[in-house]
Amino acid sequence: MDDPLVTDDARALVADLTVRRQTIATAESLTAGLLAATLAGVPGASAVLRGGLVTYTVETKIELAGVAPELLADVGPVAAPTARALAVGAMQRCGATWGVGLTGVAGPEPHGGHPVGTVFLGVAGPVDTDVVELHVDGTRWDIRLAAVHAAVSRLRRLVEQG
Repeated sequence: MDDPLVTDDARALVADLTVRRQTIATAESLTAGLLAATLAGVPGASAVLRGGLVTYTVETKIELAGVAPELLADVGPVAAPTARALAVGAMQRCGATWGVGLTGVAGPEPHGGHPVGTVFLGVAGPVDTDVVELHVDGTRWDIRLAAVHAAVSRLRRLVEQG
């Protein structure tokens, strides 16, 4: 049986990273490792996937990803600066070329003033760190899966841009 998480975009991302001899690491809150699991489902991913941090709590964002406690106290766990810090933390802590940070609200209730479906996606790379805010409708699964697909797609575009 094929891995149901793996998409053509995920296969292409792993291939792009492999050709460029680049690596990736994740720090995932909202998706709890789903992005790393998706990439790991691609044959050959071991050449590019350095690791993944599941940072579901404020404490693990600090301890595992190195997010500054002051940042979390100031903006909270669901915010663009937090996604940026998660991405940078994943990249640095795992020694990767690229880092991805995902945080947001999958529901069932709003969190910290953010409605269900709010997602912040941070991508740290060799030159810069990119953060986007997404708004996704659906169930918890729909929101988490859409966040993973958005991360793969965005990272693929950024890797191709060099």
